[in-house]
Amino acid sequence: MSEARGVLARYHALVADGQLRPDAEQAAAAQRLDALQQALETPPATGLLSRLFAKKPTRARGLYVWGGVGRGKSMLMDLFVDSLAIPEKRRVHFHAFMLEVHEILRDVRREEKGDPIPPVAQRIAQGLRVLAFDEMVVNNSADAMIMSRLFTALIRDHDLTIVTTSNRAPSELYKNGLNREHFLPFIALIEHELEVMTLNGPVDYRLQRLAGIRSWHQPLGRAATERVREVFFRLTDFPPEDAEHVPSADLDVGGGRLLHVPKSLKGVGVFSFKKLCAEARGASDYLAIARAYHTVILVGIPHLSADNRNEAARFVTLIDALYEHKVKLFVTADATPEELYGNTNRENDTGAFEFDRTVSRLTEMQSEAYMAKGHGEED
Repeated sequence: MSEARGVLARYHALVADGQLRPDAEQAAAAQRLDALQQALETPPATGLLSRLFAKKPTRARGLYVWGGVGRGKSMLMDLFVDSLAIPEKRRVHFHAFMLEVHEILRDVRREEKGDPIPPVAQRIAQGLRVLAFDEMVVNNSADAMIMSRLFTALIRDHDLTIVTTSNRAPSELYKNGLNREHFLPFIALIEHELEVMTLNGPVDYRLQRLAGIRSWHQPLGRAATERVREVFFRLTDFPPEDAEHVPSADLDVGGGRLLHVPKSLKGVGVFSFKKLCAEARGASDYLAIARAYHTVILVGIPHLSADNRNEAARFVTLIDALYEHKVKLFVTADATPEELYGNTNRENDTGAFEFDRTVSRLTEMQSEAYMAKGHGEED
């Protein structure tokens, strides 16, 4: 393996270039990922004697990296996956993965009788040696009920090496969740099969990148657009000169429906108000967005009133979902939150009273305390 390709060498190069600040915990995690990369890239022994007497190759032990928001977990995950010179690898956001799992489960149950977990694990593991997740979080009982058996099959039956990041320690996953006792074997599996590392240094690099930029920009126009555009490039490290080539995505929002996200990179999604609130959408759409993205940039919010009450109601539901999942929100709008909803007959407008709570949430979402919370973090 060429040293220049290794995770640790690339990490040190970024520090030397000034793109990253020296961070002891980041360096330790990079070193561990580098060792894992070397283990995965080392070819098995060859020759007749080796084939006759060699034991089954030992599965490379995976890694669970957890810590507060903005500490560099996703950055290190990207370095690892990009550096790993084997084709049998996959990186996926954990929420997207669990949506896929439930879809495969439905297919298997339609096609086969008996325990569906083994065939689901077989399909997922096909052609893979490494499965890398970003932002492992468990918010519902449907996921919690199947994760222990599914990951046991992936790790122990299919020899998959799992690498994942999370904002929470394994013991804190699905804390206070319904029927959590059924989830405890998954925690034990993670702590036994994966090395658990903390990446929780004193610096929130994501917040540092946003220093000096407000989250709410009005009125609509070029100046507001430029500010949220800057947010996107700061958070994703995507070169502004290549703006025309920013990746897009199609987000599964359930029911066989996909929502096109015109700009989607490293957990940051860009949406228009018209797409999210002027079209017929419901809470499940907004919940999928809130789970998939740690930061949402929403552009083009108009003045709201009883005249566009449907759009206003959808906007309220969207903000509820983003707020509950501690998604960071950056917007361009026609007015401040307090002035966004206006009606000359406010006393008889029930939508105005419902919007008051949204104003309160939008105000809190601009605060430093809210910005410092981890994605999906519970109060």
